[in-house]
Amino acid sequence: MSTTSQKHRDFVGEPMGDKAVTALSGIGEILGRKLEEQGFDKAYVVLGQFLLLKKDSEMFTEWLKDASGANSRQAASCTQCLKEWCDAFL
Repeated sequence: MSTTSQKHRDFVGEPMGDKAVTALSGIGEILGRKLEEQGFDKAYVVLGQFLLLKKDSEMFTEWLKDASGANSRQAASCTQCLKEWCDAFL
C-alpha cells in the first residue's frame, strides 16, 4: 500500500469548505493554474466533476490528465484524495 502525503492527509481529514484547487493532493501551482483557467478554481468544483463522473476513478483520472496535463501519478493522487474525502464526508 502506498503512503500518502501530508497534503493528502490534511485534505481528507477535514471538511472541504472553500479550499483552493491547489489544496488537492497531486495538484500543484502549475496544474492548479491550468484548472483555474478552465473554471475549476476551487476544490469543490473539481469534486463536482468527480461526482458527475459517478466517482469512477479511471474516468476521472483520464479527465484530469486531459484537463490539466497532469501525469499519471499526479492524477492518481488527486483521484485517491477525492475518493477518500467522499468516503469520509458523503
